[in-house]
Amino acid sequence: MTTDTPNIKEQVRERYAAIAVQGTSCCGTNAAQDARASVSFDPAVDMQFSNYDVVQLEVVEGSDLGLGCGTPTQYARLQPGETVLDLGSGAGIDVFLAAKAVGNDGKVIGVDMTPEMIERARSNAARSKLTNVEFRLGELESLPVVDDTVDVALSNCVINLTPDKAVTLRELYRVLKPGGRFSISDMVTFGPVPDAIRTDMALWTGCIAGAMDRDEYLALFRSIGFRDVRIESESQYGSSWLPEDRRLELAAELDGEGEDFGAASVTIVGYK
Repeated sequence: MTTDTPNIKEQVRERYAAIAVQGTSCCGTNAAQDARASVSFDPAVDMQFSNYDVVQLEVVEGSDLGLGCGTPTQYARLQPGETVLDLGSGAGIDVFLAAKAVGNDGKVIGVDMTPEMIERARSNAARSKLTNVEFRLGELESLPVVDDTVDVALSNCVINLTPDKAVTLRELYRVLKPGGRFSISDMVTFGPVPDAIRTDMALWTGCIAGAMDRDEYLALFRSIGFRDVRIESESQYGSSWLPEDRRLELAAELDGEGEDFGAASVTIVGYK
């Protein structure tokens, strides 16, 4: 199975369009789906951003489709008046949480490449009565955002879906103001990843096959020019890294490979 860039993007777009219309998660029982539910948090930290199950009814019903693998708003230290960008905003859950934090003097922009997600997010925004949110159709490798205009960037289990992470992170660097910061939750891998997994399109769109090695991912942020890059939260997965149905289907092809391979959900923070 080919993993050329146009094919990956089209497969991802199709899968998430279906999710936007149906209102159900894509990922089945796997690490990406379970990550957010198991993310640890300190109750002393602002509870508004610590537990989506608590806040979702206070934000907008239908804005949380269960697609995240962390709670990036928990570590973003959002302040009133800031401009926030959410990369891969989906139905808008993180946008709406951020909008409450930055207040009417701030602004939150959500960017997503799937028209159906943008439509759903805008519909949710109309019900939210928040006047400081905006959703733009666009790809993360070419963000529809002006240079040096964003105080804080968020992303939740999306960058792993992009074929070229370096281009995406360079775009992130471009739009952040000098001194701007990011809080990104994403899936990463550790150990050798079998080719049968890397080339499986269902696992690409399911947030596993496109995930980078944990250490290589951190190194990529630093090579782009970001500073003080560190992991704030991490949940590693053993046998749950691959959905059971996919594990059975791939068993013969893997032929014992992948025993040393695992996945983890991480939240990474840093500064421009």
